[in-house]
Parts: sequence; structure tokens; C-alpha cells
Amino acid sequence: MKFFIAFACLLAVALANENANVLRSEQDVNVNNFKYAYELDNSVDVKQEGNLKDKEWVVNGQQAWQSPEGVPVSIQYVADANGYQVVSANPPLPTPPPIPEAILRSLEYIAGHPPKQ
Repeated sequence: MKFFIAFACLLAVALANENANVLRSEQDVNVNNFKYAYELDNSVDVKQEGNLKDKEWVVNGQQAWQSPEGVPVSIQYVADANGYQVVSANPPLPTPPPIPEAILRSLEYIAGHPPKQ
């Protein structure tokens, strides 16, 4: 299932620019593994491979493209039983701000005072 979600997202990115032409497209799909790659003339380059291990899919992939501002962007990721995890990203992905102290205290209070059944 994760494969289909990831593939649909990648396909949406590829189709977002209708003027892009396919320079290269490769695919090898089997029962227990798959591999595909494609490259478009608008700088999009995508590679992904997956293997079925112990009834769970492990998917590794990378995507690269050029932003509208001309900045090269690349992401490497793994998707497995632990979810989608970015291994590396250039430029680095934004990080959320720290949790405010008042919220942290509230969470500690809630954890220490569970609701009565």
C-alpha cells in the first residue's frame, strides 16, 4: 500500500508540469520487489526500489529537481514499517520551532494526572 501512495505522489509531481518530456523511463516490477526510474527534461529525476521482507515493504528512493528559483533540490528517503523517513535533503528541510514551555508543562501535568475511568 505504501508503494502505491509513494508512486501516486511521484506521478503527481511528474504530471504537474505538462510541458515536460520523458528522457528516460525504466521499470522492473516483480512479486517481491520493484525498481523504477525516470528522468524528465525539466530537471526531475526520480529513482525508487522496494523489496518485500517479512511481509513488509522496504522502499528506498531519491528525487531531484530544480525549484522555480533555480535552486537544485534533492531528497533521499526510506519508507518501511516505521513510516516515511527522509535520509538526506538538500537544501535541508525546515524544522519546527521548539515546543513552548507552557505546553511542555501542560503535557507533563496531563501525563501525571490521567483521566479517571
